[in-house]
Amino acid sequence: MTNTPRYARPARFKKAPAKLALLALLTTATGAAAQTPSKQFSADGVPVKVEQLAVGLENPWSVEALPEDGGYLVTERPGRLRLVKDGTLFEPITGLPKISAGGQGGLLDIALDPKFPANRTLYLTASIAGDGGRGTAVFSAVLAKDSKSLTSVKQLFAMNRFTDAGQHFGSRIAVTDDGKLFFGIGDRGDGKRAQDKQDHAGAIMRINTDGSVPNDNPYATAKDGLPELWSKGHRNPQGITIDTETGTLYTVEHGARGGDEINTPAAGRNYGWPVITYGINYNGAKIGEGTTKPGLEQPVHFWDPSLAPGAIAVYRGKMFPEWNGDFLVAALKFKLLSRLDRDADGKVTAEKPMIEDQYGRIRDVVVAPDGAVLAVTDESNGALLRLSRGT
Repeated sequence: MTNTPRYARPARFKKAPAKLALLALLTTATGAAAQTPSKQFSADGVPVKVEQLAVGLENPWSVEALPEDGGYLVTERPGRLRLVKDGTLFEPITGLPKISAGGQGGLLDIALDPKFPANRTLYLTASIAGDGGRGTAVFSAVLAKDSKSLTSVKQLFAMNRFTDAGQHFGSRIAVTDDGKLFFGIGDRGDGKRAQDKQDHAGAIMRINTDGSVPNDNPYATAKDGLPELWSKGHRNPQGITIDTETGTLYTVEHGARGGDEINTPAAGRNYGWPVITYGINYNGAKIGEGTTKPGLEQPVHFWDPSLAPGAIAVYRGKMFPEWNGDFLVAALKFKLLSRLDRDADGKVTAEKPMIEDQYGRIRDVVVAPDGAVLAVTDESNGALLRLSRGT
């Protein structure tokens, strides 16, 4: 068991100094991506400008910045992939695989291949239908040069047990420079699945970008676990990222009532759910055996009460050098985008909300190539936000 310190969530966040304006401007399916006036505020002494690059998105789940032309790709959970560029929200991109949307499932994460400028390859996660119900799948595809369609769509992975449950699909993607995909799948509402190494649920997976299994995966040749498994004991890991400076893999995960966690998944390790947790059941009952147990890993940070985290990023960029190495966490509860200060040893020393209860439930957060911060709001009239340095 690791001896990583644990940190309780601070007292209820205070409101940001000024409430950011949200104008009810909608877009048509194509045309101007209705923008509202930007708003500036101070984030712990750092001037920040927030712009709404697009509104009228239906439950956007993830965003990626296109590296070559200033555009943005946004997934909508009902099953659409959209391009936002130069103030325009374009018609849905065609060629998506067949997706089964409903509950918490649908079209979920998007990630770009490290060689995207040359090969135009991207990766998607989604819930799909199959024997027994629905489950999480991973796809690769090539984005056409005009960004209007996908070609060469290939299913790389599908979890091995589908059910009718509508929750805990996961499933963010983190791509390594050497061609590995990390992604998470939740326990699908059945906690005991997270402790079964013959089940993909409640786990972090690692595959090659062609869908094959890396030969150094912890169960690649062992019979006591599925070859794609990287780590187990995860409740619903909806955020995953790799620190571009250290190479460390981080996840942020939903607990029940309390017990939301940040973890550093390592090969073959078990992160405890539902045997140990810092949360309780929704009816107030105890879950599992307590908060610690030999052989089970501890989170590097946890929240109680929950904030319902949707994504995590490690800030590495030139635009906000003051934030270098800090965690950025998107949260659905409190409609929150929060920055977690870390010291030189990586310990979380303070938690500071940047946006709270101003735009909607924040589902994703990523750091763009220019150092700006991008976020999307998981609402029926969702928005794409860009945080840049103010004046």
